[in-house]
Amino acid sequence: MTKYSQIFIASSKYVQGRGVINQIGEHISLLGDRVLVVGGKTGLAVTRSGRAQSLAAKSIFQVEELFRGEVCDAEIERLTAVAKQNACNVLVACGGGKAIDAVKAAAAELKLPAVIIPTTAATDAPCSALSVIYKENGEFDRLWILPKNPDLVLVDTEIICQAPVRLLVAGMGDALATWFEAEACYNSGALNISGGKITASALALARLCYDILLKYGLQAKIACESKLVTPALEKVVEANTLLSGLGFESGGTAAAHAISEGFSLIEEMHDLTHGEKVAFCTLVQLILEQRPPEIIQEVYDFCYKLGLPITLADLNSAQVSATKLRQAAEISAEPGRGTHNLTVTISGDVIFDAIMLADALGQRIKNGQPIV
Repeated sequence: MTKYSQIFIASSKYVQGRGVINQIGEHISLLGDRVLVVGGKTGLAVTRSGRAQSLAAKSIFQVEELFRGEVCDAEIERLTAVAKQNACNVLVACGGGKAIDAVKAAAAELKLPAVIIPTTAATDAPCSALSVIYKENGEFDRLWILPKNPDLVLVDTEIICQAPVRLLVAGMGDALATWFEAEACYNSGALNISGGKITASALALARLCYDILLKYGLQAKIACESKLVTPALEKVVEANTLLSGLGFESGGTAAAHAISEGFSLIEEMHDLTHGEKVAFCTLVQLILEQRPPEIIQEVYDFCYKLGLPITLADLNSAQVSATKLRQAAEISAEPGRGTHNLTVTISGDVIFDAIMLADALGQRIKNGQPIV
């Protein structure tokens, strides 16, 4: 492979729409006939009826296994053992980001097809060839670049709209970073997660993701509050799941995700979703980059309107010591972190100051005071 050639990667098949869980057997039959289905209690329950009927119609054997809550090495090893014991030739994830990442990692270990059935639109994990691995205590450990993307991602929007609204909004928080991080990587010449240069298509998809969020985000939130599948909800689910996944993976990540990884050390933030932390860290990135004031205002307004965090208090961290925040900032500034994919000089002090300014600007927004 030519060094630093352009690289674009994607899942083999993406299926989205109301009631598509009833088609799962048809799609999986092209991959195998014995499946290990992994998920939390809710993920398994909300997919069970349609999944069971559809798999049975294609004479596909399935065994369910409850995900134990953390994407750590021990859990991945446990799932690979269960798959071997049952002679499974396809692994299926039903649930949220952590169950999805665990199944993708286990499938990679076994060199088996991975099928993802997200039950929320809270992250862009479903489509990616990447698993975020944590320590058993919940601290961030490492990013695992997998050999390939999932073989099938099936998103039933009727299931998605039944999930808590907070999760859809969190997905918008995660997707919010996609355009800004991809553009930062493109401008700095940074490589994407696959180790290649960024294609024009990846950049365009990342921008489309941002445009959809701004245009349809609030409508989608309102629809989800009423458990309705509407065109706006469909567009935002696609942005959260497909466009953000394609955009971050082939466009690259930068400060928003790197600082969020640093925040994993702060215990007060452990109950927050990934997308809630990334949304605030996107604001920090915009400040680091010295983006135009009108862009910063636009993103603050979007987050505030959707209920995404714009202050440290929103992150349960108003009382977190400056020392702990500095430690998180220092980790985010370590060599190899995405903060160095910006075109500005980065240090722990620079990141800490940007975090505190992002908090101050958010407080002004909440008090009805101008920030530009």
